[in-house]
Amino acid sequence: MNDFDVAKLRERLKRARPAGAVYGDDGVGREPPATVAAVLVPIVAHASGLTVLFTQRTAHLRAHSGQVSFPGGRAEPGDASPEETALRESEEEIGLARGRVELLARLPEYFTRTGFRVTPVVGLVEPPLTLAPDPGEVESVFEVPLAFLLDARNHQRHTREFQGTTVGYYAMPYKSNEGERYIWGATAGMLVTLSRALAE
Repeated sequence: MNDFDVAKLRERLKRARPAGAVYGDDGVGREPPATVAAVLVPIVAHASGLTVLFTQRTAHLRAHSGQVSFPGGRAEPGDASPEETALRESEEEIGLARGRVELLARLPEYFTRTGFRVTPVVGLVEPPLTLAPDPGEVESVFEVPLAFLLDARNHQRHTREFQGTTVGYYAMPYKSNEGERYIWGATAGMLVTLSRALAE
């Protein structure tokens, strides 16, 4: 899938029929978690190729500190849809104006071990990017080539101990001239879902 361009991305997502909800790490219960949230999966359409935009969360946050994630968060009562939640949170977290985002698709809900019911919303962003990350939430913003993330050879499976149980999860370590980024857990799992949707 290294030859993806904007036209093919739109076409594949338009006709993709991904499976139902994804239950995150091994062993996550089948009951929907109570906390509803949404994230934006921002695909940036550079002339040199498509990339995906990520945030590195600040180390002092109580939840998911220091982790790589997509911009997004909890739904608020005034949000009319997951798309509204994802766009609002992206504006608040990294200053990405919603008018710069072309919404392409809604991926299956992703249920996390930490109690979130997350809807990933795929959006296309045209550069140049003018961002203003919230220093209270976001340590840095970076991009990874979409081709790397869609390549099944980069979809690693690892295990960890969680409350006395060994559980499995996806990881996609990415190395560049700027260093290494460790994409794992729910973020990596959602990327696997995107990869499978695009491959159908």
